[in-house]
Amino acid sequence: MTEKILIIDFGSQYTQLIARRIREMQVYCEIHPFNNPPAIDESVRGVVLSGSPRSVRDAGAPRFELDAIKGKLPLLGVCYGAQYLAHFFGGKVEASPSREYGRARMQVVNGDDPLMQGLQKESQVWMSHGDTITTIPEGYHIIASTEDVPVAAYRIAAEQTWGIQFHPEVYHSEEGFKMLENFVVGICGCQQSWTPASFVESTVKELREKLGDDKVVLGLSGGVDSSVAALLLHKAIGDRLHCIFVDSGLLRKNEFEEVIDSYRGMGLNVKGVDASEKFLGDLAGVTDPETKRKIIGRDFVEVFEQEAKRISGVKWLGQGTIYPDVVESAQVNGTAVVIKSHHNVGGLPEKMGLKVVEPLRLLFKDEVRRVGRSMNMPEHLIGRHPFPGPGLAIRILGEITREKVEILQNVDKIYLDILRETGWYDKIWQAGAILLPVQSVGVMGDERTYERCVALRAVQSTDGMTADWVHIPYEILARLSNEIINKVRGVNRVVYDISSKPPATIEWE
Repeated sequence: MTEKILIIDFGSQYTQLIARRIREMQVYCEIHPFNNPPAIDESVRGVVLSGSPRSVRDAGAPRFELDAIKGKLPLLGVCYGAQYLAHFFGGKVEASPSREYGRARMQVVNGDDPLMQGLQKESQVWMSHGDTITTIPEGYHIIASTEDVPVAAYRIAAEQTWGIQFHPEVYHSEEGFKMLENFVVGICGCQQSWTPASFVESTVKELREKLGDDKVVLGLSGGVDSSVAALLLHKAIGDRLHCIFVDSGLLRKNEFEEVIDSYRGMGLNVKGVDASEKFLGDLAGVTDPETKRKIIGRDFVEVFEQEAKRISGVKWLGQGTIYPDVVESAQVNGTAVVIKSHHNVGGLPEKMGLKVVEPLRLLFKDEVRRVGRSMNMPEHLIGRHPFPGPGLAIRILGEITREKVEILQNVDKIYLDILRETGWYDKIWQAGAILLPVQSVGVMGDERTYERCVALRAVQSTDGMTADWVHIPYEILARLSNEIINKVRGVNRVVYDISSKPPATIEWE
């Protein structure tokens, strides 16, 4: 049984970051909402209580039953978690005289404490709270302070229970990783054995037991998630995995043929389906971004279902769901505003009477890439930039036509080829070109032109939730503009998008 750390989520924006830091130690951990906690079994080595946007003083403050944990397992309360352990066990939490956000200098009060071992006497930490602990319960001992927060960290004397009012998981906390490591490895005794290779071994074994002699059908996209999921399933059941790669006519230039060749080179049982006539026909005359997404999602489901039904005896639908998707679906904050619909297989499992298998549902994106490398997946698939499910349809603002798709495919190819040639492709999280619904006046060969404008977009991010624009050198941007305008008929102007997310999104639609 894999040892693990449990993170009880009270709704903090930083909860996933705590999990990522623990996994960087090669220790497996899981996030569970406070209102739907898991059973505590022998695999659990310790528990972390996360932060929260709420106050423990609120009438409806999130509550969590600690009887099975506190005093029995190592426990670390972070921010709200620390205030929870103080407020509900005899201490006092009050509104801070001034809201405590940003950098602070932490002084270690007790360097012999296991949580503080090996830390400098003073270091920077990151605060993010409006309340503060003013009185600690009996038996609680302060182990670190800041100038404005006397109870920056404490320990309960008779227990392996700690509380800290700052965020060790963010990079601004200089020794935060060391502190988390003290808890996870030193106090909880985790073995640091959860590696990509161990994940592959245990997952393939579980898949074989779960699937038996059944057949699985999986929709490939060319992206890293579906590709790694396919390789894991292939390792487990071989040719009983049937992969379908749908060409919507909205892929990058030559992508359909190149990706199909890559998959077959990996030994996958894959069928390519050219459905471009259907997609482009159904999108004719449509300009609304959300309608585009819904048409593409619907068409994908219809094409996939039609092809899957030709395979007899399929019982499972494979999906490349990753851990952030799982966490989002179980978030404690209720429903979020829909910014844009996601292109996925929707209600296919129920419609086709299939069970779902998700080999990657425990992994973050960077972990998926490491698992792919451990299985010797081609690097051009592992390092491929994220590409939107609806493809170029949401990078062509306005109506979709074959002519516009061809123009954008040619622009996109020049853009990415030059980024690769100059070494910038691997420095960028996602790059793409956008065809704008405007034409501008230009001059070529002493003649007036009235042609299209394209915008280039390149962002740096870790998970797509936030992103900043990449400072590509001017000389490369100049070369891009020159080659695109000279080589792509119908384009006479190139602009570069320098918007961050938020307030902008990464894609334009």
